[in-house]
Amino acid sequence: MTERTETFDKVATLIEPFNRKGVSLTEATTFAGDLEWDSLTVMDFVAAVEDDFDIIITMNMQAEIETVGQLVDAVEKLKG
Repeated sequence: MTERTETFDKVATLIEPFNRKGVSLTEATTFAGDLEWDSLTVMDFVAAVEDDFDIIITMNMQAEIETVGQLVDAVEKLKG
């Protein structure tokens, strides 16, 4: 299993409590469209990701992240 796959799995686990519609996750799953998250849910989820990976996701980065795959890429980059 690659490090990126492990990161995807960890992100998927963090999404679970927020995935009220039971959407099956792929790299292309969108937070706003597919998961239908509002801004408060996004903030709670970002805090969980930051805590779990011990990283900081800036507001500018958050604005550019629309899919699960993009988030996984950002986490990989930030954990360096």
